[in-house]
Amino acid sequence: MSWVFYTLGAVIMQTVRNALQSKLSAHVDTVGVTLSRFLFAPPIALVYLIILHTVSPQPLPSFDGFLGGASSSADGSSFSLSFIAVVLLASVLQIAATAFMVVLFKQKNFAIGAGLAKSEALVAGVLGMLFFGSHLTLLGWIGIGIGGLAVFVLSSGNKAQGLSLKTLLIGIACGTCFALTSLFVREASHMLAMPFVHSAAWVLLWVLCIQALGLSTYILLTQPQVFKQLFTHLPHSMSISAVSCLGSICWFTAMALQHVALVKTLGQLEVLLTLLLAHHWLKNKVTLQEIVGLLMIAVAAVLVMWA
Repeated sequence: MSWVFYTLGAVIMQTVRNALQSKLSAHVDTVGVTLSRFLFAPPIALVYLIILHTVSPQPLPSFDGFLGGASSSADGSSFSLSFIAVVLLASVLQIAATAFMVVLFKQKNFAIGAGLAKSEALVAGVLGMLFFGSHLTLLGWIGIGIGGLAVFVLSSGNKAQGLSLKTLLIGIACGTCFALTSLFVREASHMLAMPFVHSAAWVLLWVLCIQALGLSTYILLTQPQVFKQLFTHLPHSMSISAVSCLGSICWFTAMALQHVALVKTLGQLEVLLTLLLAHHWLKNKVTLQEIVGLLMIAVAAVLVMWA
């Protein structure tokens, strides 16, 4: 039952991170809020990886495949060119997904932005069927139908504060990028011949380093003033990085201990926690129609994950 506690930890961390990013977006440009998720996270991921290899020693992966040697080391673990390409794709897609989520926060209130991002589960089901050889059952298609209806419910409410087509498209783009990120991360983890918890930790460290370095370089060249904004809110930015990294560690650990479907199903508690935070902490007004729409998205995601 320990996977339950890890999943609950991931849900709490992810919800708090989203709330912190929503608050920071009022003072920092979108690209800066996106960077805050990754900037201080690599050291935490490195410490986690060191602890894993200390508690349960495994041969370290080599660069043989990348440097043109054997495709894998003696134990089968190698940072091959294919591995690095997949990790790069995952890194870029997660940056895009995070940026889309920050834009969502500015388009609509926090609870609805986070709810639209939950289209990740639905999009992953469709992409898995189209490109990864998985087949949805009738239950899965019902889930997709409920998810589409949920978006309609969210978009047809309050006209004064209503959801525009632009916001809906950003939400779908956000969910799609998150879904593809998960698929590529899983693919990269399977490329390393070691226990899943170790390979996932290596992938996490690679992704965080690429994201922190790449996005920092881009901001330095295009919007250097963003670093001043982040420095002005340094404790807030560091908190976002720490919470985000700890949440990722919890997700990976939970999925190493239990089937992903069960972990993701339990993880839908994030939607309810998001509503509570939006109402009590961020002082957002959440209407009954919005609550119904968000709950429908949660139900749809659960159906797809169980299909």
